[in-house]
Amino acid sequence: MTPFNPAAPPKKAAPASSEADLFANSSFLIVDDFDGMRSILHGLVRTCGGNSKMIDEASSGAEAIRMIEAKRYDTVLCDLNLGGGKNGQQVLEEARIRTLIGPACCWLMVTAEKGSESVIGTAEIQPDAYLIKPITEAVLVGRMQKIKAKKNAFVEIDAAMVAKNFLKAIQLCDERAQTDRANAVELLRLKCQLFAMAGQIDQAKEAYENILATRDVPWAQLGLAQVYHQAGDLERARYILEQLVGRNRSYLEAYDWLSRTHVALDDKEKAEAVLDRALKLSPNSHKRQRSFGEVALQLGKLDNAEKAFRKSVALAEHSVLKTADAHLGLAKTLSAKGEPDEALKVLDQMTQHFDSEETRVRAKAVAGMVFHKAGDEEQALLAAQELGDMLDQTAVHLDAESAQEMATLMFATGEKDRAIALLETEVRNNPENQALHESIRRIFHKAGLGDQGAEIVEKSRSEAVALMDRAVLLVKEEKFEEAIVSLRRSREQMPKNVRVLLNSAHVMITHMQQTGFDPALASEAQKCLMDANQLAPGEQRFARMMTALDVLSKEHGR
Repeated sequence: MTPFNPAAPPKKAAPASSEADLFANSSFLIVDDFDGMRSILHGLVRTCGGNSKMIDEASSGAEAIRMIEAKRYDTVLCDLNLGGGKNGQQVLEEARIRTLIGPACCWLMVTAEKGSESVIGTAEIQPDAYLIKPITEAVLVGRMQKIKAKKNAFVEIDAAMVAKNFLKAIQLCDERAQTDRANAVELLRLKCQLFAMAGQIDQAKEAYENILATRDVPWAQLGLAQVYHQAGDLERARYILEQLVGRNRSYLEAYDWLSRTHVALDDKEKAEAVLDRALKLSPNSHKRQRSFGEVALQLGKLDNAEKAFRKSVALAEHSVLKTADAHLGLAKTLSAKGEPDEALKVLDQMTQHFDSEETRVRAKAVAGMVFHKAGDEEQALLAAQELGDMLDQTAVHLDAESAQEMATLMFATGEKDRAIALLETEVRNNPENQALHESIRRIFHKAGLGDQGAEIVEKSRSEAVALMDRAVLLVKEEKFEEAIVSLRRSREQMPKNVRVLLNSAHVMITHMQQTGFDPALASEAQKCLMDANQLAPGEQRFARMMTALDVLSKEHGR
């Protein structure tokens, strides 16, 4: 079939009935910065049976987001390059992150570029199809039919995954696989991923190994490596990933996991080399550029770090996933290069771009270290004091790395008590994380408090365990209401303690199973589970309790 000619009138003959259903009853959004191309695509959709009244157009990424916010579309035809502002990749990224589109929406990325860099980069965010201009009617209809057939097959599974009911999704995969031969491979692949997401590591491992016993499948190799990584067998994960990227040189996700594994094994030189290879294939990932910058900074390769952080900042400018991390990394790099004024400028720009308490707290901590490294102890002390006041007045939940950086600044400026309080909180939140405890002991040692620091770490760990054990004892005595109150207090003291969060949900669910459904308690339990899953994805108890909550809710008509 010849490419669509915009000068020719639309065909009068209607497509086959299946095609008519596919286009006539569907809403479309066409996103392209060129008027002529939007007209061509509009005409092509009409030729395939689309209703002109159900076809909207957007001339930029920002306009596309506004339109998707206001209306749910069945299909989006989006050009990759949209001039200034958001590109097509960033529009899709934001639409998914903000759930502006559902699993049933077909997203077709359109471009005239055939270069491997563009194709690989766009493929990373996985649009439903990647169409090279000029697009024919046959190509569009064929792709749409395949996409819709697959989406219809996965509707129930997608809904269970969105609800994070992973065990139900696994069950639905099994049921569908009994009759759906066409999607057998994809169902098996998804089931393997769901095992890992549900914390069923042994089942995931067995499933991947069964696949690999009969054929060499790259996605199964990656999945098996991820399972070993999650189980803590880093050496075996590294071996599988090295073999995988050796045979599949464009498998970018495998490069990311290999670099992550090298970092976990404290081999940053190899991590840097792996990321460098990945960036040569696809240089426009702001997250990968940031990762490269972080490793280079730790290795003291400051020019490489600065270049990567600057590129990450530029690439993330219009991304919904942009964070302050690249700015912070750039400021630290400039400080290490002896450029404190430039570092402070970057931090000032960062606070203008990211207006949140967490950003201001982290910026203040890095600024304090910049002053300290530059020998300006007066300003460093002032920054440390202001940082302490900010932490006292806000409920910012810091990641472990940021908390340790802040404690280091406070020790360096004489704010000993605040530094100790920060590190005590980190230990209480992570009483079983031996690697973190060792890192915190090193901070105490550098501050000249080695023996005292070891005692503080052990005391904080013991206190956290005692608080958790008290709740467990109350549950054994079936004093559920007291246990719930006790665990609420524990969460106030240890808001990032995954075990406390999961125990809280468990007690509340068990209490409801015995006494009846309570909407407020169910909501509180779900929040505990979601917080725990965000901190530690893949916990087996999470999947079981989400399923139990779902059963309770359905039993009471919720």
